[in-house]
Amino acid sequence: MKEEVFINFKYKFPEDYNPFYSNGAYGGINPRGEIVMNFYFERNPIPYEEKRFINEKGEFIGEPELEPENHKTNVIRYVSTGVVMNLDSAKSLYDWLGKHIDTLEKEDQSGGDKS
Repeated sequence: MKEEVFINFKYKFPEDYNPFYSNGAYGGINPRGEIVMNFYFERNPIPYEEKRFINEKGEFIGEPELEPENHKTNVIRYVSTGVVMNLDSAKSLYDWLGKHIDTLEKEDQSGGDKS
């Protein structure tokens, strides 16, 4: 009969620990065969400059002129952090995410509160 082993994991956080919001990731497999994920927050850009015309009453008229001109066709992906992991760690993360996704989907189907 095998004796059970007890392991107690303790979590340490740096004082400046602050989780980032991410709505996407970019990456792939590096030359060492590790998985690289760079997490980003995607948003519309804010123009560097906005020129507005004003009438005699002090009201804005017409559309603003924006710099750069192509600002509306750009999307900013602010990369806040990245993670590099080996295949075994990636599989564990995959399993962990899958379990939490299943839980959320079941709650969603049953009308459960996600907060």
